[in-house]
Amino acid sequence: MLDKDLLKKIKNIEIKSNRLSDEIFSGEYHSFFKGNGMEFSDIRRYSPGDEVKNIDWKVTARQRKAYIKQFKEEREMNFFILIDISESNNFNDKKDLIAEISAVLAFSAIKNNDKVGAIFFSDEVEKLIPLKKGKKHTLSLMENLFKYFEGNSHEKKLKKTSIKSALEYFLKIQKRRSIVFLISDFFDEDYERQIKIVSKRHDLILIKISDKSKEVIPKGAVFNFIDSETGEVMTLENLKSEIRLNDFIDVDKRNLVDISTEDDYVKKLSLFFRRRRR
Repeated sequence: MLDKDLLKKIKNIEIKSNRLSDEIFSGEYHSFFKGNGMEFSDIRRYSPGDEVKNIDWKVTARQRKAYIKQFKEEREMNFFILIDISESNNFNDKKDLIAEISAVLAFSAIKNNDKVGAIFFSDEVEKLIPLKKGKKHTLSLMENLFKYFEGNSHEKKLKKTSIKSALEYFLKIQKRRSIVFLISDFFDEDYERQIKIVSKRHDLILIKISDKSKEVIPKGAVFNFIDSETGEVMTLENLKSEIRLNDFIDVDKRNLVDISTEDDYVKKLSLFFRRRRR
């Protein structure tokens, strides 16, 4: 049974997300995503005027006559949201932003009769929410997300980040091409290879969440830091210039949306999807 505060929070996000999903996608939802409009149906003999790119070369070689692949329009799409719930994201501004963006994406999917699923991960996969349709399913997804951030669904402990493990797990469980949103602050290393593999098989969109107030070290002092994911205490002498943490991610920037807690994320997402449509 949900407590009243959590129920109210989820309801407020649902109302806001329904409005924002209309603003972001503006009725052109399916045109924002690539490679999911057609699925294989059958093969037939080649006719003059057919697209050469659709020739099935294996069948053509066996039959010694040209055959082409036929496709049919694929209306339904699968959406997966991979959500980083590690300790570095467990701050009010960051986790609220992650929750709202996740809700916008999930509600947009179900409004268009698509299936939506989620993977919550830290340094391991914490929870898999299988693909399903419907408002009830999306509300359950949001309930689970809030419980993980608040520490109500498992014993509270420091949790690191492993994007590599999350992507490898996703590849094992999802063979059919899907739209994949990876939401993280990307405080991690050694995941670039997995990003490339998933991008070849699926339509992968990276959403980097940042909090500039906590990720910029001003110059002119000595600072003591506690790593939120390990508990390690570090001392830094920063007397020369401002330092930005995690300012560089070695991925294809065309599929990256960088959103700060200070940004209007609706504008950021709208601009990103307009660029994709062009």
